[in-house]
Amino acid sequence: MLGAGMSGICMAVKLKRAGITDFTVLEKSHDVGGTWRDNTYPGLRCDVPSAFYQYTFARNPRWSHGFSAGPEIHRYFRSVAKRHGLDEHIRLGTEVVGAEFTGGRWRVRDAAGNVREADFLVSATGVLHRPVQPDIPGLDEFGGAAFHSARWDHTVPLAGKRVAVVGTGSTGVQIVTRLASRVAELRLFQRTAQWVLPLPNWRNDPLSRALRARVPALTAAEYEVVKQAFNVLVAGMLRPGWQRTLISEACRLNLRTVRDPQLRAKLTPDYQPMCKRLVISNGFYRAVSRPNVDVVTDRIDHVEPRGIVTADGRLHELDVLVLATGFDARAYLRPIELTGPNGRTLSEAWAEGPRAYRTVALPDFPNFFMLMGPHSPIGNFSLVPIAEAQADYALRWIEGWRRGAYATAAPSPEATERFNQGIREAMPGTVWASGCQSWYLGQDGQPEVWPWSPGRHTAMLADPHTHEFDIHAEGAANR
Repeated sequence: MLGAGMSGICMAVKLKRAGITDFTVLEKSHDVGGTWRDNTYPGLRCDVPSAFYQYTFARNPRWSHGFSAGPEIHRYFRSVAKRHGLDEHIRLGTEVVGAEFTGGRWRVRDAAGNVREADFLVSATGVLHRPVQPDIPGLDEFGGAAFHSARWDHTVPLAGKRVAVVGTGSTGVQIVTRLASRVAELRLFQRTAQWVLPLPNWRNDPLSRALRARVPALTAAEYEVVKQAFNVLVAGMLRPGWQRTLISEACRLNLRTVRDPQLRAKLTPDYQPMCKRLVISNGFYRAVSRPNVDVVTDRIDHVEPRGIVTADGRLHELDVLVLATGFDARAYLRPIELTGPNGRTLSEAWAEGPRAYRTVALPDFPNFFMLMGPHSPIGNFSLVPIAEAQADYALRWIEGWRRGAYATAAPSPEATERFNQGIREAMPGTVWASGCQSWYLGQDGQPEVWPWSPGRHTAMLADPHTHEFDIHAEGAANR
């Protein structure tokens, strides 16, 4: 398995619970936890309710807040891995560079030149894990400290400094909200305004946490209630209806709390709420309204040793430059190169953009499954139940192989194309296609996200659809 983040831990636990112990998780970094390990920036918080951002097999009754902070979430995933004995299966500091299917097995090669053989290969590398470094002329010439938000340098002092944040997605918003009162000057360089939905982040008092711990049924019930409410509300926004009206009006009312008309104009998007990933924050507008904060909408022309120069010729002198410029949303497991039994590579298969069969598999790559693969329900949905559904799907095929039902299996090109055609046909009318530039869009300019509810995705993966696979029985035997 590739990756020991949220989805990799999920798959590993599912395997152990099924009695499968002969597996190895290869993790390139020094610790488990994926995005919650890599991101440590000030203000980091999950924008999905904690009650719903957890495994069904490892519910946590002691979340401190309704929307928990990054370090707490990281501790949760580490504790799940430890509690289920995954340490003996995880190989940290092992970066995979390629894998080839030959002789009926996968041969997985790491950066040190070691080769491991496996009957199945599961990619659990996540969606947003490769930081995007913006192509800004002169960036390397900046005389102060500069770093990407996912590589936060905690040795750099910020008190009394002039700080710039480039980017206004969820990360940029969280950083600005936390730092506005802690630095001398803060400049937020905004290319695109974002819709911001304010949601209260309540604190779970010690008594309620103790009660949940003592009565597990309460935690389970809370999970189901939040799941239903969250999915009805967020999934309902995909198409016109009361949910979209409700959320849109909430965002617009929130924007009206900005009293300065010029600042409000800068912060007003020109697209529908949720066309881009909706930003959740109840403190951002207060932060950017502070006298020491400036929202800069002029295009960045270049960086020089003293700071950022915008297109109007103005020099913004800085001490620290933070790049909240996001991630490559189409990387998935790349730059790892896969080679199928017919010599076809992943680069060739995805030459026109990432495509998948039902979000979990690829034609011409047998006994290979992906968690959080192309077209998965991402956006503002909780990714944990999505990973569980995909892991369960992969597990069904692995268990079939163990019973000797087949030797190799891969989805057919025809079935994969039918699935992708269905995605394309369902996209018009969704909020994703309402007209904006976002990381949801592929290289053809069309949204690559799931156009239906997460519940439909789970229901789809409940059926293995064996008739849509190219199955070979040669070499199959009870194992």
